[in-house]
Amino acid sequence: IQTVLLDKTGTITRGEPRVTDFFAFEGEENDLLALIASAESGSEHPVAEAVVRAAKERNLPVSTPSRFLALEGRGVEAEVGDHELLIGTQLLMSERSIEVPKAAETQKTTLEDQAKTVVLVAQDGKLAGLFAVADVEAEHSAQAIAMIRSMNITPVMVTGDNSGTARAVASRVGIHEVESEVLPSQKAEIVQKHQVSGQVAMVGDGINDAPALAQADLGIAIGSGTDVAIETAGVTLMGSDLRGVPDAIRLARATLSTIRWNLAWAFGYNVAMIPLAAMGKLSPMLAAAAMAFSSVSVVLNSLRLRRFPSSRES
Repeated sequence: IQTVLLDKTGTITRGEPRVTDFFAFEGEENDLLALIASAESGSEHPVAEAVVRAAKERNLPVSTPSRFLALEGRGVEAEVGDHELLIGTQLLMSERSIEVPKAAETQKTTLEDQAKTVVLVAQDGKLAGLFAVADVEAEHSAQAIAMIRSMNITPVMVTGDNSGTARAVASRVGIHEVESEVLPSQKAEIVQKHQVSGQVAMVGDGINDAPALAQADLGIAIGSGTDVAIETAGVTLMGSDLRGVPDAIRLARATLSTIRWNLAWAFGYNVAMIPLAAMGKLSPMLAAAAMAFSSVSVVLNSLRLRRFPSSRES
């Protein structure tokens, strides 16, 4: 394995984003937050769940939208009461000809430099506000990344976030290469791109990671992830500790090394002993004992893997 691609949300981070900043450009902040939460109430996206949670913490009413449409990699379109809402990226706003004032762009850039994901909100055809969500890095992510780098493997973060937010998060955990603004349907293509340079492992936990996990030379699913990801991956970690990734690769390398040593020993042993037995210089009893010794030595050498040191025990 030359490259390990890591999904950001739920893999490098805990996958529990919270709303950290909220700005309404017109009207009451709570009124806009209630509309956004209502629009997002039917979504299972982590950002949507964070917005609904923020509204409930303020005891705001959350209703069901009369119309809801998820726009892959860009956001959502919904109708709540008499209001049309667009919630998502700047690209979505551009596609729908929603003007984003210079002050809002500056505010967005400032938040993104703090490793926060910024979501724009348009109400009835006009930009109404924006909010930022932030996710905390998983406890051992930085240590796991350092271990991967120490094995001469290049870690690459894959995320749908914009470049600024993505690089801010990546720098915190020691990742220098980032694939940002990636749509869910493009993750398998990203794997293919890196496979040109060598074998690739993909680490993910979500439904949209499944095609990339299948495309990779080695798919690794986080144990706390979705059933689809777990079924698709070749390796499933027992838990969400990212240190399991370098441990799995180290164990695979140790296993392959043991297999090679066992084959070398078995072939060498037989090459030396079979001619002696054929020439009558080895009695049948000694030959049988020698064969048993060969088998036992291979088994004992393999059993050394049971003492394989895990980084999670240190």
